[in-house]
Amino acid sequence: MINSVLHLWQGEFVDDAETGRRLAGLPELAGQVLNRPLPTDVVLGACAAVSRDLADPTSTLYGRLAGQLPADEGPALLAELATALTREALERKLRRELGGLRPERLTRPDARETVYEAWAPVGLLVHIAPGNAAAVAPLSVVEGLLAGNLNVLKTSSSDSALALDVLAALGAADPSGLIAERVIALRFSSARREWLEAVCGPADGIAVWGGEDAVRAAGELAQPGCRVVEWGHRISFAYLTRRAASEDEVLDTLAEDVCRYEQQACSSPQVVYLDTEESQELFAFAGRFAERLAKVSDGRQAPAPGPAEQAEITTVQQLARLEQHLGLTRVFAAEDGSWRVLADTRAALDASPLHRSVWVKPLPRHAITATLRPMRRYLQTAAIGGDRAEVAELSRAMFAAGVTRVTPVGSMLESYEGEPHDGVYALQRYSRRVSVRAADAAFRTVPCLDDLVAPPVLPPAPDAPLLGKEGVQRELATLDPRHAHLYFRSGGSTGAPALSVFTCDDYDNQMRAAADGLLAAGFDPARDRAANLFYSGGMYGSFISFFSILERLNATQFPIAAGPDHAMVAEALIAHRADTLFGMPSYLWQLLHAESDRLRAYGGIRKVFYGGEHFTAEQRRVLTEDFGVEVIRSAAYGSTDLGPLGYQCASSGGSVHHVLTDLHTLEILDPREDRPVSAGEPGRLVFTSRARVGQRLERYEIGDLGRAVEGTCACGSTVPRLELLGRYGDVVRVGTYFVNYRWIVRALEERLAYHGEVQLTVAPGTDREQLTVRLDEQYAPDPGVTHAAVTAEVPEVASAIEEGLLSLAVQNVRRETFERTAISGKLRTVVDLR
Repeated sequence: MINSVLHLWQGEFVDDAETGRRLAGLPELAGQVLNRPLPTDVVLGACAAVSRDLADPTSTLYGRLAGQLPADEGPALLAELATALTREALERKLRRELGGLRPERLTRPDARETVYEAWAPVGLLVHIAPGNAAAVAPLSVVEGLLAGNLNVLKTSSSDSALALDVLAALGAADPSGLIAERVIALRFSSARREWLEAVCGPADGIAVWGGEDAVRAAGELAQPGCRVVEWGHRISFAYLTRRAASEDEVLDTLAEDVCRYEQQACSSPQVVYLDTEESQELFAFAGRFAERLAKVSDGRQAPAPGPAEQAEITTVQQLARLEQHLGLTRVFAAEDGSWRVLADTRAALDASPLHRSVWVKPLPRHAITATLRPMRRYLQTAAIGGDRAEVAELSRAMFAAGVTRVTPVGSMLESYEGEPHDGVYALQRYSRRVSVRAADAAFRTVPCLDDLVAPPVLPPAPDAPLLGKEGVQRELATLDPRHAHLYFRSGGSTGAPALSVFTCDDYDNQMRAAADGLLAAGFDPARDRAANLFYSGGMYGSFISFFSILERLNATQFPIAAGPDHAMVAEALIAHRADTLFGMPSYLWQLLHAESDRLRAYGGIRKVFYGGEHFTAEQRRVLTEDFGVEVIRSAAYGSTDLGPLGYQCASSGGSVHHVLTDLHTLEILDPREDRPVSAGEPGRLVFTSRARVGQRLERYEIGDLGRAVEGTCACGSTVPRLELLGRYGDVVRVGTYFVNYRWIVRALEERLAYHGEVQLTVAPGTDREQLTVRLDEQYAPDPGVTHAAVTAEVPEVASAIEEGLLSLAVQNVRRETFERTAISGKLRTVVDLR
């Protein structure tokens, strides 16, 4: 809690004297801080943590803040802050205002060009907060943080420490320290001119909340080139057609808007316009509305205005009474002075004295723009009462007049996540759009320039138990329907097919990340002609995902899909001059061999991007030497439930992938214990999905084995890498020994130069278990040769045979007899029949 300490400076509470000393170095400090980027993910994580505390009345933060607020206002204001700081609300804001969740990254808006754009902070951003809206100050700073700025907040010396405490909590919730160093919050009077000049003099932007005097003063302090963002006072009104004006329900909801907050909000109605030119119609309507306002007002106790406010109300009301004798006005007022309706035949917009005071004026629709446009700088909300066609027509007239916001009658003070404020997006006003145009061809495989500079700043993995597939499926039963837009079904290669659910925004975010990975892998959307040969249907995700990825790359693509008619597929590839294939290795292998003569004669296949399985070294050799393929690379590393997890770059070999750190945090745990492995050691891959609104998978054990690859990649990227080492299911216990499928594949490849598919089956026997190695008869040697190679290269198999615990058989079979999953077409590497 803050007592004698008045100011927050980069996470530290300091007094006036220390603040004065530090203000002198503010310009130099800005240069130091702004040189270190602030990832939006860091801000989102800290805000989410503070939001949880603000929503919990038992938390220390809640108790500290509630003690600074009136008892009748505290819960509502803290709930407002908690809602505004949720990850879901801020992610929606980022998408709406800056186009995505990582707007600070220099990425390619058109993947066919090596032009990079990003939203950069304006720099040193000063926030001059109002004294009558406690939530505005911290939320304005949060907007500044989302835009990456160094933020200096100025509040009144008479304000509570609420804003400072919220901002201090945000800094404490960020272990990286990046938020704390970007927040300075000062409480001092505007009469302290030397401090105002010290704060505003070096500012790159000033966001000022208040009336014309406050805006004018900020403009005088701003240096040339400083962006002044005005959040000044605004006037709002309602506009009713004749039909809407005749409905009591419409008038009741309008009266509710008049009474809420005593018209203190900029979006509160101060005037009600009627679509008429007739004075008697206007006065009759004003009388009816006064009756409805009296009814609503009686149900809401009105706080007494202050002396100055009451004086203004009395003056305006008495002047209107005097003008009644001229036939210009008519006054309807409560005997106790709690409300008043002032009918005026002159259409010009007038500000109301507030406190349940409302003007009623005539304004035929043809005169809307001409009448209201002179006040365009002050207009904000118009509530329109009318039918659909009238709302559409009148909205256009209102916008032409200067209105920035149209709502239904009765909801003028309500808003929605991501709504513009006073006609602009705050995050864009607090940012600059910057670009880099790169001419060197080497940039074609660089999706993001930031990855060449420094490793990403990642939040730590959550403190939560490990999650398995069964847990994921159980959680689906309680998933909020708002977060269940897109359903996918897994291929079932590691068990029974399972459902995965995404929001449309989450799916879009994942496809864009995967598209960036494909650029790094060497796909060139400006030149390559891609054939999508993944399996489709059955709610399987690969085909539709790569369709979406290629679409986001603006690539030329042919969505053919995998199918049994290999001749038709080959014909389509040749007819459309496809030179890049996307698909499962097992399917592509079948296609290329079934149509080998035709495709070799075509000779146009230059690139192969695969997913779901891997090509062996021998298969790669055949593709290169026999079919002329120049690039063979993983299209993505991912899963149905988590989405894309990693990507290969042009310098990655084998199963090495960069981690998609924009989406996930990776842990590598010991194979047998739930602890991190040492650097470079193999272990279980555990992912936390950070960019999901609905199904937020935390510490999900995906079933893969891998190890971290240390150092900067030869491609120049600093993004972390991992080497995939297979799946848990690749290891089968047979004859009391653990046998790894990949050991057998490697033995056949290295000893026999075998380059076909391999499938193992395990079956019970009368006295010992039976392990069968099934090979493609087109490439397989004599079974006896295979038997000898396996027993010589895989000691576990040899020992089990020698001990009488296992019998080994070899079958050379036709390619189409291999067992595959029904949905994805993947090869079932191990078929356990026990």
